[in-house]
Amino acid sequence: MAEKGFTHVDESGAARMVDVSRKPVVPRTARARGRIALDPATVGLIEANSIAKGDVLATARLAGIMAAKRTAELIPLCHPLNVDRVDLAFALEEAGVAIEASASCNGRTGVEMEALTAVSVAALTIWDMCKAVDKSMRIEGILLIEKTKGEPEGGR
Repeated sequence: MAEKGFTHVDESGAARMVDVSRKPVVPRTARARGRIALDPATVGLIEANSIAKGDVLATARLAGIMAAKRTAELIPLCHPLNVDRVDLAFALEEAGVAIEASASCNGRTGVEMEALTAVSVAALTIWDMCKAVDKSMRIEGILLIEKTKGEPEGGR
């Protein structure tokens, strides 16, 4: 039998999707953040909307939203969720861009992978759009900062 705590493996050690069919559908939210370190000149180009590939932050926002909606296609054993909302916020810093994503759904399992995927793909999109002008980029500190789970309708 699988050891307690290893829910994604069966008794023989093979990977499996966790059965959440008996869990109640409840409101769930998650927030994640990360950062892409950039040369200050690159930050200036982003701020002036002067990157040759186009509007970096608008493109990264769309990429992050699209990625969150497709998380189950990207992460093995991740449950497909009907994501109700994904928001991305960007903060230009002297030497980079801070990225925060939030996601929500009504589901049987958490939406944290969707928020983390949104941040990750947004950072990768910024990288892709800026790679011609900045060879010093680093994606840093992607982490989950909050997740919530509501109560089922009518209480427990």
